[in-house]
Amino acid sequence: MRIIIFGATEVGCLLATEFFEDHDITIIDKEENRTDEFNKLDISFVEGKVCDIGVLKKADIQNADIFIACTPVDEANIVACLTAKKTVGIRTICFVSKEEYKNTLCFQKNSLSCGDFFIDYIIWPEELLTQDIFRIVTVAEALDVENFAEGKARLLEYKVKPNLSIVDKKVKDCNFTNGTLIVGITRDSQLFIPNGDTVLQADDKLIFMGTSHSLDILAGTFFHEKAIVKNAAIIGGGTVGLMLAQNLEALKIKTKIIEKNYARCEYLTQNLKNTLVLNGDGTNLKLLDEEEIGSADVVISVTNNDERNLLCSLLAKQLGVKKVIARVAKVLNVPLFEKVGIDVAISPKTSAINEVKNDLAENNVDILATVEQGQGEVLEIGILPEFDGKKIMDLKFPTPAIVGTIQRRGKVIIPNGLTELKYNDTLIIFTKAEDAQFIKDFFKGGV
Repeated sequence: MRIIIFGATEVGCLLATEFFEDHDITIIDKEENRTDEFNKLDISFVEGKVCDIGVLKKADIQNADIFIACTPVDEANIVACLTAKKTVGIRTICFVSKEEYKNTLCFQKNSLSCGDFFIDYIIWPEELLTQDIFRIVTVAEALDVENFAEGKARLLEYKVKPNLSIVDKKVKDCNFTNGTLIVGITRDSQLFIPNGDTVLQADDKLIFMGTSHSLDILAGTFFHEKAIVKNAAIIGGGTVGLMLAQNLEALKIKTKIIEKNYARCEYLTQNLKNTLVLNGDGTNLKLLDEEEIGSADVVISVTNNDERNLLCSLLAKQLGVKKVIARVAKVLNVPLFEKVGIDVAISPKTSAINEVKNDLAENNVDILATVEQGQGEVLEIGILPEFDGKKIMDLKFPTPAIVGTIQRRGKVIIPNGLTELKYNDTLIIFTKAEDAQFIKDFFKGGV
């Protein structure tokens, strides 16, 4: 596949890094924006502006399959996508940072008067980030939460505390709750696929898949998670902070927001019904203490500054908050946040990259989620006729992978080795990202 990316930004670099091994990548931007990271990749670089038809022709747009605009300027991205669409009718993906553009462009796409002059896919990273954080917030102790099969199945990630009974036990001896499977383990920042003889260690991060009901039982039984999230504190009242507060209000979770800008506080007050809005600095330890932030079930720091989010998160930890979630603008900073003890560090750029990956996936394959900074992938794969009647145990995967759930006629099945596949089943499979293509090819090519 030929992909043209307009924008030598961090997002552009992440996209190029993700796709260059399997696809033909061309970057369009000013030469001064070309960093050493791009030079390390086997890609083409064309200098210029995409509104220049000559530049688009130089990038060989007439033979391209996908055009992605991801500069920091919304208007430039919109013009670029519309120019590309008008020039050759190519599929376009446009990154925007403003809600009004997302809403307007989606409306125009659905308008009959628009004809073929529209943008195919609008990605608003802040919205995706809000959705990701919200899922994690709703499960008290979980480090990651993903919902599948219309909420009937889930992925949950938990950290193994030293006092748990499963420490130093083999997976097969833990007797985890029926209807759940342990599909991945992260140890010393490295993800691997476990087997029955894998011995669990303190500080391991365990990734489970199963039915939602069974995972709820698992949470209480093995991870002593009985409490529910009743109150939350948000530091940063920007777009993400506002949307999070609105979502938490809908669940009747008692919420307060700390925002430094007074005018923004007034806006938040007008757009929130039951959230306490506090005008102040989230890095002020005295303020956090006076407002009893330490008693919150979860603190979420979502300012637009990584250093500020890190400091706010560390202060919240110092005050005794059990679960702290931090927004990280620069993806490379995520490991740093986790290393110093922040429970969940999450980037809007990572969420956006996952959306693009899913858009480019094969027809019978969806990438439902990525975990551990992209080390693991959850694949949704439709079963073709040649697999009908095959048992799970007879599937000779070319690389380690686990079938977490099977969706069949609206029901969710947690499989074992003897489970038979049926044509039109939908499998949810967990594997390492580096091995995902092998699993896709396996189901595409047959046994």
